Amino acid sequence: MSEGFTKFFNEVRVQQGDFDLGAEVARMRAGDPRIGAVVSFVGTVRDMNEGAKVAELELEHYPEMTERALRDIVAQARARWPLYGALVVHRVGPMAPMAQIVLVAASAAHRGEAFAACEFIMDYLKTEAPFWKKEQTPEGARWVDARVSDDAARAKWAC
Repeated sequence: MSEGFTKFFNEVRVQQGDFDLGAEVARMRAGDPRIGAVVSFVGTVRDMNEGAKVAELELEHYPEMTERALRDIVAQARARWPLYGALVVHRVGPMAPMAQIVLVAASAAHRGEAFAACEFIMDYLKTEAPFWKKEQTPEGARWVDARVSDDAARAKWAC
């Protein structure tokens, strides 16, 4: 471990406004010479879902419950891998197709740990974080159900 760098970068934010991937990752790295890998994932709004055109996606949440769930997911990732940082930025409110919804990033000495932690955080976020999605389609508004594929992705981490 490099001298002077024992701090873990840990940030979880739920916000309405957009985020800048480059600026967020730069803040996460912040001159920490221990970091050999930063892996990030950005999820975006698709214009189609389950065969219907999506004009808008709206995400709702319970603020304190959601942030607590996200912090817990990051803590679980830290317990599994030797990370130097984790960042989760999740947007709420109405968003148009192509808008950024979520950013998950993990930093570590090596890419394997960073990739695994980033994927773990995202898989758990999709199944454990209390967000509700409503789509506006030509047929009207509809709530989006949880996906079996998300549960399957999360299940691979069970030990």
